[in-house]
Amino acid sequence: MKSNPTTDQMNRGEFMRNLGLSSVALMAFYCMGTGLTACSKSSDDGTPGGTVVTPAAGVTGNADASKGAISFTIDLTNANYSKLKTAGQYSIIGSLIVAKSKSGSFIALSKTCTHEGTEVQYRATQDDIYCSNHGSEYSLTGAVDVGPATKPLTQYKTSLSTDGNTLIVTA
Repeated sequence: MKSNPTTDQMNRGEFMRNLGLSSVALMAFYCMGTGLTACSKSSDDGTPGGTVVTPAAGVTGNADASKGAISFTIDLTNANYSKLKTAGQYSIIGSLIVAKSKSGSFIALSKTCTHEGTEVQYRATQDDIYCSNHGSEYSLTGAVDVGPATKPLTQYKTSLSTDGNTLIVTA
């Protein structure tokens, strides 16, 4: 009997169902089997002004503190990051939060609350950094203003190009 490739192939889901795995197990397998990228968060996080974007288009260099010294460039003309040209906007880039404050200056801080590791956000109205988990508040330099956090966020240097289209972030 000759095999017909168009009718003899089955997709991954059909194969797993044939093995008797439930849809929950299939979803877990799918997420873990693709390096967690299929179920990862890579767009709007629901917070006003905030976007969580995996560093890719628009970012060059190292934006992940676990991979060594922070040193990266953000293309502010790229659609992923162009909103950073507006005061009160922020993005999570790698392991940092990058924001344009009310005054128009750029800040770059570690994105993880020092209390229990929750991702922080920039609050334009208060012009500060806030952890929604337990209410810790940080200044734009990373200093703790309101606990329960006791350790500051790590601050990184920012440098804007003369044309305003490139932001460099370094340790």
